[in-house]
Amino acid sequence: MKFIEKRQNASKYVLIDTPGQIEVFTWSASGAIITEALASSFPSVVVYVMDTSRSTNPVTFMSNMLYACSILYKTKLPFIVVMNKTDIIDHSFAVEWMQDFETFQDALNQETSYVSNLTRSMSLVLDEFYSSLKVVGVSSVVGTGLDDFFVQLSKAVDEYEREYRPEYERLRKTLEEAQNEQKKEQLEHLRKDMGSVCVQGNTLAGSDDASAMGPSELILTRGTLDEEEEERESDTDDIDHEVTEESHEEPAFRNFMQETRMKYQRSSNPNE
Repeated sequence: MKFIEKRQNASKYVLIDTPGQIEVFTWSASGAIITEALASSFPSVVVYVMDTSRSTNPVTFMSNMLYACSILYKTKLPFIVVMNKTDIIDHSFAVEWMQDFETFQDALNQETSYVSNLTRSMSLVLDEFYSSLKVVGVSSVVGTGLDDFFVQLSKAVDEYEREYRPEYERLRKTLEEAQNEQKKEQLEHLRKDMGSVCVQGNTLAGSDDASAMGPSELILTRGTLDEEEEERESDTDDIDHEVTEESHEEPAFRNFMQETRMKYQRSSNPNE
């Protein structure tokens, strides 16, 4: 973000190649964070580049269109489909498939697999998606179609400023308000918890001056009350423990001495 901010005056466009597979970036948490961070600060446009030469099969073409639809749904940003490698094959067949449903169905009739039947069903759903989709054919080798691409890119930027930026501003404002409200609730809970601790400490202290003390002062004060009585009680406890211990130790010691004496007599008089 800082790099883009530094170069925004010197560069008109910033091209970011998203890492990994489409599914990994588009539907991952990191991909959503990167996309939302860029879209909330700069005019952002998603460009989906597809290989035209490998999309002559209607099933493969439909797969690419489903990818494009999922990306548009997830990012909610201006979207351009760039059909690359038009120097190998012209992209007019793909545009015709998108504009004429019957032509695409005729191409699908040549396929007899289960996937073709599924593609035929899904093609009905994507008609509305095609109507609002920007499509440009380019050749990265020859350079044809780049002028049309930048024209579509300028239109996409205008669309962002007109429709998407107000929505992102609203979402940012809503998020800030929610965060501020959460902070207020946390502070309120903290005040209530601290208040309950003070009240509980005052009750346990049992003195009139305890109401002016904090929790730490109450804890320190409790250790200094009636020290003489505590010492007296501790001395009494020690005496009682000593008496009890001696009462148990005397019989045991007496028995031990008797057994030792008898063993000594037996060892000194083995004949007995």
